[in-house]
Amino acid sequence: AFYDYPAEHWVHIRTTNPIESTFATGRLRTNRTRNCGARETTLAMVFKLLQSAQKNWRRIKGFGKLELVVNNVPFRDGEQVNDQSDRIAA
Repeated sequence: AFYDYPAEHWVHIRTTNPIESTFATGRLRTNRTRNCGARETTLAMVFKLLQSAQKNWRRIKGFGKLELVVNNVPFRDGEQVNDQSDRIAA
């Protein structure tokens, strides 16, 4: 399943660092404020934290191939499968 995505995306699939760093930021902020108050206040705080954090996020490599992935275009070993004989062999 890992190799059924474009090779450019593999480095992004392997790491969970963006998710972990986002959660760590949220956890730090909620622990610091202790009682966050109402649900709306907490959601606003998390929204602003994520908005601030996204400025440091890296762009995904192979951005142009996202459309192919969304449209279920088959990939094998990181390469797009083009003809019918390759699809049958897979």
